[in-house]
Amino acid sequence: VQLQASGGGLMQAGGSLRLSCAASGRTFSPYGMGWFRQVPGKEREFVAHILWSVGSTTYADSVKGRFTISRDNAKNTVDLEMNSLKAEDTAVYYCAARRTYIGISYTRPDGYDYWGQGTMVTVSS
Repeated sequence: VQLQASGGGLMQAGGSLRLSCAASGRTFSPYGMGWFRQVPGKEREFVAHILWSVGSTTYADSVKGRFTISRDNAKNTVDLEMNSLKAEDTAVYYCAARRTYIGISYTRPDGYDYWGQGTMVTVSS
């Protein structure tokens, strides 16, 4: 399975961006998909998660109400709609997939099996 993230770029504070993550490879039916972000010198941070089968979602407090994660089962894609962007949202954003539930929280990077290459989001204040 390969994940390809796209959609990053430069945006002014208050603006919107939409990230997309496309999965390719063998039959893709993950347990869940997540978005994380990372800035230099800091750990990778959980942003959002979606259960693939039922579409239920969870968000980090820092993005709740501003970001929306969604998936398209037919296209094997997961998107992250980011609104009301803030300077502190600046980071490299990664999509990730977890094959099954293995007892590790979806908020932890080690709970995921596959990662995309990352896409840079820069928000200017």
